[in-house]
Formats: sequence, structure tokens, C-alpha cells
Amino acid sequence: MSDEINLLVTLNSGYLEPLKVMLYSVHANNPGERMHLWLVHASLTPDEVASVRQLTTAFGWELSAERVTADFTAGVPLIKRYPREMYFRLLSGQILPKSVKRVIYLDPDLLVINNLRPLWTLDLAGHMLAAAVHRGVTNLMDSVNQLRLGTTTSYFNSGVLVIDLDQARAKIKLSDITQTIEKYESELILPDQDILNFLYGPDILEISEEIWNYDTRKYLMYQTRSLNQHEIHWVMANTVILHYCGTPKPWNPASDGKFTGLFLNYQQQLQRLNGRLRDGENES
Repeated sequence: MSDEINLLVTLNSGYLEPLKVMLYSVHANNPGERMHLWLVHASLTPDEVASVRQLTTAFGWELSAERVTADFTAGVPLIKRYPREMYFRLLSGQILPKSVKRVIYLDPDLLVINNLRPLWTLDLAGHMLAAAVHRGVTNLMDSVNQLRLGTTTSYFNSGVLVIDLDQARAKIKLSDITQTIEKYESELILPDQDILNFLYGPDILEISEEIWNYDTRKYLMYQTRSLNQHEIHWVMANTVILHYCGTPKPWNPASDGKFTGLFLNYQQQLQRLNGRLRDGENES
């Protein structure tokens, strides 16, 4: 396992600013870690990529921007309300160089508030992927999704993934994804996540949602399920990834949730860093 942590993000310009806040949180809470950010996109402009590179340079990270051409997803029947970038995480084995063996995929609408390395060094025990399940107080949603998709495994959230890219290159096929969309489009609620579970559920190792993919909407549920053990002090000391699932997002003025202020604080710290970077450019 390389000492350098490979992070994968896939997005369009709509999530560019939240992405930068997420990256700042990774940097702030993983001091001294060597990171290589793989930015996979289909439509970011050179200036938008440069704005991310300014941050990664300031952090001392490597950045590789991989632009996916229209030919790569030609013929994929995309669902109108979702961007094609959402499929790039599943197809990252075909997009990234073969020298890259493992990545941690992160959605842009999250914060990393503790050390990522234990996730990077996780033993996948032969699985292709690792992901968390958002269960609620009971396992009811697992049963609902198993019935809806005809699956037997738990329903995994695709916002945080550890991907064994060698296995992904062998097992994940664009043709399988295409055929699944064509056959089940009317039944897909969250298309990339549904496809992840429908096609690859048995290849996924479950990781703790309270640690690695904490749904910020469900603070009271986590407290209830843990018999009040997982209160805010526990979260700040133990949770690594906070995921701002659903709406409104914390950068939206309508958001006023338990963890909104934490996101806004990281956003403010990033703005201060950007101000220092601009001042440095002006002085030079």
C-alpha cells in the first residue's frame, strides 16, 4: 500500500465550491499526509481546474485532472435529472491509469473531520469495494430496497467508497451499467447508487456509517440507536466523515441543522486561505 493516499472526486461545476470546502477539511485534519487528488470530470473549464490546483498546490498535494470525453459514455442512457459524472466513480478503473491500484472516492457534499488513513489502509478482505449502509433505527430500508431491486445484500451508500481498482477494471463494465439503466430506468431512484447495489452488492465490504459516512440529518437517530453514547462529543472525537445528505445543503441559506455551522466554519477558513493566496499573488 502506497504511503500516498489517492482521493477520487467526480463532479461538474455545480459542486465545485463545496468540493473546495471538503478538500480544505481533508487538509486541515490530515496534517502531514501525502495526498494525490484525482479530479475526474467532463465539463470543467481550465480556469475551474486551475482554481482546484491552486488549493492542492497550497496543501502540498498532487493533482491529476482527468477529462472524460463524450465518446467514453456515448450510448449510455442517462437519466435526465442526474449528471453523467455520477457514473465516473463506478468506471474509475477504466478512467484512471493502471498504475493506480486503490482510491478513496468522496462526494463533494461532506466534511472530513478526523484521520483518513485507517480507511486508506483498510483490509478489503478480497472485496472490490467498501461502503457504509445508512440503516436508521431499524433495518426497514434494507428490506424495502431489497424488494425494490431484487437484491439480497444491504443497501450501500455511494458517497464514500474505497475501490480496489484492479478488481474494478476486471468486473465493472460499461455495458452492464448501460443494460441495467435501459432495463430498470423507471425503477431507479438514485441511479448510480441503485446500480452499485444491484450489480456489485456482494462485492462490497460494509464499513461503519457512524465513523465513515455519518448522515448529518440523523443525529438524533444515531443517539437513540447508541443509547445516547454517540452524542456530539463522541462524533467530533470519533467520526471521520460527515455527509450532508439530502437538502438543504449546508451552503444553502435555508440550512440550519446540527452540523451546518461546522461546514460554514470550514468555508470561512477556506475563504481566509484564498485571501492569503491572492495577497501572495499580488505581492509577487
